[in-house]
Amino acid sequence: MEMKQLLTFKEAAESLNFTKTAKKLNFAQSSVTAHIRAIEEHVGMPLFERLGKRLILTEEGKRYKHFAEQMLDLDKASRTALQGEEESSGTLVVGAQESQCTYRLTPILKTFKAKYPNVELIFRPAHSEDMAREQLLDGTLDVAFIMDTAKPCKSLIVERLVEEGIALIASSEHSLHQKKKIVAKDLAEETLLLTEAGCSYRNILEHSLFASNIAPANKIEFVSIEAIKQCVVANLGVALLPTMAVENDLKEGRVIQLDARFFTTPVYTHIAWHEDKHLSKPLQAFIDDTRQTFQALAH
Repeated sequence: MEMKQLLTFKEAAESLNFTKTAKKLNFAQSSVTAHIRAIEEHVGMPLFERLGKRLILTEEGKRYKHFAEQMLDLDKASRTALQGEEESSGTLVVGAQESQCTYRLTPILKTFKAKYPNVELIFRPAHSEDMAREQLLDGTLDVAFIMDTAKPCKSLIVERLVEEGIALIASSEHSLHQKKKIVAKDLAEETLLLTEAGCSYRNILEHSLFASNIAPANKIEFVSIEAIKQCVVANLGVALLPTMAVENDLKEGRVIQLDARFFTTPVYTHIAWHEDKHLSKPLQAFIDDTRQTFQALAH
């Protein structure tokens, strides 16, 4: 039994006229008759009877009208409640790399929480772009920030937000400090301070070196950008990091940017979600707030 059948019964029970019921509900009269017959078959007894040209409710029909109204009211109340909850509460699970969480998300969160203070936000690390995509595809994440080259992904909506700068950084005491232009072979004997495998800017550095037949023997891998920066300050090696993560360090002279131009692949920050994902009002608002924040960065 469907709600539209209950609605048809309720209207027919009030008007006692199938023709008027069909006109009010914009149904064919045959559909009204079919709806009433389906309900009568469901309850196992007639709910209407004809006395001459008059249509009247049976005693069972009168009692059933009361229950039909209750069921319709309950359906309306449940949908209203769920829509209200969707607007004001719930949980959003967001995937993001450390750099995005640390340097980009604060203004987005401030704007979003002002609108939806009761929506719980859960941030999960997406150390690599492939990890973020996998978690979007399996439903673990509602939405994710992906920093990568332009790379389409089946079943995901991937929206480019802004092009990111990347910087090869070193200590001001590093031996490459005085070199005007850094080429790939200059890093052959250097210690590379790297983020986890799969990270877009690590991939760019390693692929650029590989293209020049350079295979540095000394590598140290970290899970934290802040740890990498501290090691650069301590002159333990060089690192390729997003500009947004080192802007203050460069301004305050804790690190320097080397003039390296042998990696030219552009990197972008994207926001992504599954193409079949239901965009609740809070999720749509989070996406919209993100767009506005990154538009401001681009200008």
